[in-house]
Amino acid sequence: MASASAAAAAGPGGSAGASFRRSDLRLLLGVMGAPLAPIPSKLAEPLPLLSIKGAPIESSSAQYILHQYTAASGGYKLLRSVRNAYAMGKVRMVASEFETATRVVKNRGPTGRGAAAVEQGGFVLWQMAPDMWYVELAVGGSKVHAGSNGRLVWRHTPWLGAHAAKGPVRPLRRVLQGLDPLTTAGLFAEARCVGEKKVNGEDCFILKLTADPQTLKLRSEGPAEIIRHVLFGYFSQRTGLIVQIEDSHLTRIQPHAGGDAVYWETTISSALEDYRAVEGIMIAHSGQSAVTLFGFGEAAMSHTKTRMEEAWSIEEVAFNVPGLSVDCFIPPADIRSGSVGEACELPPSQSHGERARAGAAVHPSRVVAVERAHASHHHSANAGAGGRGEKIVWRVEV
Repeated sequence: MASASAAAAAGPGGSAGASFRRSDLRLLLGVMGAPLAPIPSKLAEPLPLLSIKGAPIESSSAQYILHQYTAASGGYKLLRSVRNAYAMGKVRMVASEFETATRVVKNRGPTGRGAAAVEQGGFVLWQMAPDMWYVELAVGGSKVHAGSNGRLVWRHTPWLGAHAAKGPVRPLRRVLQGLDPLTTAGLFAEARCVGEKKVNGEDCFILKLTADPQTLKLRSEGPAEIIRHVLFGYFSQRTGLIVQIEDSHLTRIQPHAGGDAVYWETTISSALEDYRAVEGIMIAHSGQSAVTLFGFGEAAMSHTKTRMEEAWSIEEVAFNVPGLSVDCFIPPADIRSGSVGEACELPPSQSHGERARAGAAVHPSRVVAVERAHASHHHSANAGAGGRGEKIVWRVEV
C-alpha cells in the first residue's frame, strides 16, 4: 500500500494517479474552497470613536489602526454606500507536500518526478448587505458552491451535497483577502493590537482576533470539538491597508468507540497584493495562500502534515450591481438536516493500532480528505470515488 501511494504521489499516470488526483482535488477544495471567518462581522455598527479613557492600550491601538484602514480603503461613508458587490477571479491550487513521521513527499512543480497536478479554475462572488453572500468555485472539473442568506450559511460539494454550516452566520474568508474592507473592519472590531512585524518589506501592525468559547461550542459537532480559532491581520504602517491575514484553528476528534483522540490543526496564511482603486475603494487584485493541515494523536509516530498552496487574481469587481436581490441568496432546497462541521468519522471496529498503520501508509488525502458519498447522490463518478471502503472520513467543511 505504501509503495502504491508513493507511486501515485510521484506521478499522475494511470488509474491510481487519477484516483489520488481526485482525492487531492477534494482536499484542495475542501480546505481552500470556501472557509469561513472565525466569528461574525459587526457590519452594521460603525467603529467606536477613539478614546483612551478606561480602555486597554491593545484595544485602543486596534481601534486607531482600523480607523486608518477604513480611511485608506476609501472612507467609511463610501464603504457604507455599497449595497452589493461582485467579484470574478482566477485561481491555481496545488497540494505541494505531504509528511509523516517516516517520510516526506514533495511535489516540486507541474512537471517531472514528484510533480503534483496544478489545478486551475475560477470563482465568482456576490455579496449583499447585510451578511448575504454567494460564491461559486470551479477547479479541475469540480465545483463548490457556498452561501449565506443572512440567517443560514450553507455549502454544496459534489461528494457531500448541500449542508448547513454549524454556528453563527460568518463571512467568507475569501472576502477578507482584500475584497471587502467594511466586513474586514467589522470583523476586527474586537481585536487587540499584539505587536509589530515586517511583512514583505512592509512594517505592519498585528491585530489578533480570537473566537469566543460560545462560538466555538456552537461550531462543534458530535465527536468533533473546536478548541480554538485565531485570526491575525497585518496592517501596513505605510499605507494603512491589510497586507496579510493568517488564521489557525484546532479541532479535537474523539472516536465514538473511545480510544485516543486525534487533533487537526489547519493554518492558512494569505498575502494580499496589487491594491488598486475600484470606484474609489481599494481592492487587492492578487495574492497567495499557504495552507498547512497537521494531524496528530497521542502516539509520536502518528502525525501527518499536508501543505497546499493557492494563487489568485481578480479579473472584475463591481459595486451596486442593478437587479441583484435577496432572491439570489436563497439556499438550495435540498439542504440536508445534518450540518456540515469540522468532523472526522472513524468506524467503531477500527482500533488505534490499525489507524496508526493506515495513517503511515496511505496517501495524505486518504487520511484527511476522503469523504463517503451519500448513496442518494446523483454524481456517480464522485460517489464511486468516495465509496471504495476508505477507513477514515475527514470533512474540512468550515
